[in-house]
Amino acid sequence: MSGIIFYTHPQSRGQTVRWMLEELGQPYEQVLLEYGTTMKSPDYLATNPMGKVPAIRHRGRVVTEAAAICAYLADAFPEAGLAPALPDRAAYYRWLFFAAGPMESAMLDHYRKIVPEDEQKAMVGYGSWEDVLRAMDLAVSENSWMASEAFSAADVYAGSSIDWPARFGMYEPTENMARYLERIRARPAYGRAKAIDAELVEKVKAGG
Repeated sequence: MSGIIFYTHPQSRGQTVRWMLEELGQPYEQVLLEYGTTMKSPDYLATNPMGKVPAIRHRGRVVTEAAAICAYLADAFPEAGLAPALPDRAAYYRWLFFAAGPMESAMLDHYRKIVPEDEQKAMVGYGSWEDVLRAMDLAVSENSWMASEAFSAADVYAGSSIDWPARFGMYEPTENMARYLERIRARPAYGRAKAIDAELVEKVKAGG
């Protein structure tokens, strides 16, 4: 057994971690939590003091934050080939943490229609929404995948960061991004993960 316990909600960033788990091909135990109730329970707060998902427990160790979980799982299960060799780790870390930092901040500000003033651009860490789009266009145009010609955990996390806002019409993907989205959406593990969470969303809506 892999010893992975996965804490999630189907309408959360847990979707990204589920995709990562499906890419691993390892069995995992799922624990579904609800906003405002079980996520804030004393038992779960002992796992994640932030009271949010996703989180995993693997062999007694807790990992939170979706990017960290993806990176951890890639290292914990090297046989899956989702962490590149050292020469390609530069791009791997670069885009994985760019997506977790500047891109996520920019995406949320863009969604909330918050535009930094010129004097704030250095402070917010991402400059402008246009700067972020140019960077992500570069990330998906240099190779078939983020780090190299091989798919990696960076594609799970950064790919999700490109994918979900595009699905909600939050931005118009460039040609390079559109081709990249076609590649990630064609992955069998992506399809399995989305199908699992879509079914769970329907159960949640039905009160199950």
